[in-house]
Amino acid sequence: MSKHRRVSLMPAIALAALSLSVTLPALSSMRLYAASAPRSAFVTVHNGDTLWSIAAAHTSGDGDIESTVDRISEVNHLGSTPLQPGQHLRIPL
Repeated sequence: MSKHRRVSLMPAIALAALSLSVTLPALSSMRLYAASAPRSAFVTVHNGDTLWSIAAAHTSGDGDIESTVDRISEVNHLGSTPLQPGQHLRIPL
């Protein structure tokens, strides 16, 4: 006749508790930094608007309008297509 051995969970529980007691203090001292969401304005294109005129209106006095044009083109995936009245553009700030 064979004896049945009972398996105890106590070693596994003790190991888990020990792991948590070592890991939690290390995790609580860590600082996680999330990137802030890029700020944007939104405009609707009107008759006669050009990318340059929209960029000029959203560029500070000491800013570079051409770089604003490039950023607007990039975030809106404009390429070389002309603007259409009623089109909505995201303007990165």
